[in-house]
Amino acid sequence: MKHKKGNDINGWLVVDKPQGMGSTQVVNFTRRIFNAKKNGHAGTLDPFATGVLPIAFGEATKLIDFITDSEKEYEFTVCFGAETDTSDNTGNVVCSGGRTPTSDEISKILPQFIGEITQAPPAYSAIKINGQRAYDLARRGQEFSIPERRVNIFDLQFLSLRDNCADFKVLCSKGTYVRSLGRDIARALDSFGHLQSLRRTKCGLFTLNDTILLENLKNMVYVEQTLLPLETSLRDIAVMAVSEVEASKLKQGQALSPKGRENFSSTSIAAAVFNGVLIAIVRIEESRISPIRVFNL
Repeated sequence: MKHKKGNDINGWLVVDKPQGMGSTQVVNFTRRIFNAKKNGHAGTLDPFATGVLPIAFGEATKLIDFITDSEKEYEFTVCFGAETDTSDNTGNVVCSGGRTPTSDEISKILPQFIGEITQAPPAYSAIKINGQRAYDLARRGQEFSIPERRVNIFDLQFLSLRDNCADFKVLCSKGTYVRSLGRDIARALDSFGHLQSLRRTKCGLFTLNDTILLENLKNMVYVEQTLLPLETSLRDIAVMAVSEVEASKLKQGQALSPKGRENFSSTSIAAAVFNGVLIAIVRIEESRISPIRVFNL
């Protein structure tokens, strides 16, 4: 059997992704820097975007779904007067014209974008259409349609208006396309618009305070010191202490009895820990406690 080359490294690296690099490029770059066997990213960022990109190494890759499914926060700038085929400033102009709205007009229309809304993702997106990425089809000039999707906007703030550009901050659900949001804000104001900048400031529990620049990573001798423990991404879920016998059962995929753990509500999620070591993520139900993810640490 062939063994993967590289070191067994476990933990999170939170990168402040630079503009111009795709998320997969960052994954490949950091894998080489750490000489790691396995890593992956949580929550894709377009090359156009910057900001918080969590990279999972080793056993942390089992937690990627928890981060991907969590809420995200972005700061973005919409420039009025032109709409592009990418909905940002890297694309070609498809519609132009329309005036720059006033601050009062912008503030007035924002409530219609808060809550559950319908979005049409941009043609240049990573969504798959019959097995192919939309951006590949768009680059080849092929015609296709992307189904609209329902997303949640938990908070949307208008920050400032500078010349013909407006700054915003949004807290949103998984699957939200901020480029589409900026385009639709402009349309609601009877104008055209595209994103001038997009920066993710929060992804799950990770914020810009947790990030490191790739340039700094290159120059470090002990890069492993930059890794955050697996538990860092689980700070908002309950911790359940388990015995050595129970830890062994969970590692074998066996369920535990909920007896004696009435303080944990059923249908909830918890981190099962033995002697300070993360053993599993478990689902607590009325009749059983079942492992969802099991870790080998």
